[in-house]
Amino acid sequence: MTRTFWLTGCLLALTAVAAGAFGAHGLRGRIPEDLLAVFETGARYQMYHALALLGVAWASANWPNPLATVAGWLFVGGTVFFSGSLYLLALSGTRWLGAITPIGGVMFLAGWACLALVPWKG
Repeated sequence: MTRTFWLTGCLLALTAVAAGAFGAHGLRGRIPEDLLAVFETGARYQMYHALALLGVAWASANWPNPLATVAGWLFVGGTVFFSGSLYLLALSGTRWLGAITPIGGVMFLAGWACLALVPWKG
C-alpha cells in the first residue's frame, strides 16, 4: 500500500495544482466570486490531503499498522466527496451538492484520527 498511497498522493497533488491554476486563470471572471472561492477551497483541501497521503505512505513504511491503510483510503474518499462536491458545486451552481461536502469532511477527520494512532501497534 505504500507505493499506492505515494502514487495516489502525487497524482492528487498534480491535479490540485492544475485545479488551482484552472480556478485562477480559467474561471476568474466566468463564475461568481463566491463560487470561485468554493472551487479554490476544494483545490486547497485536495492538496492538503494529497500531502497527507505522502505522509501515510511514509508512516506505513515505518510503522506497519492496518490503520495506515484505513487512513489512506479515508483521505482518498474524503478528497472525492469534499473536493469533488465543491468542484461540482462551483462549476454547476447546484447548491444541494454542498450537502455532500460534510461527508468528505468527516472522512478527513477520521483519517487524521487513524493516522495519529499509526505509530502504536494496533
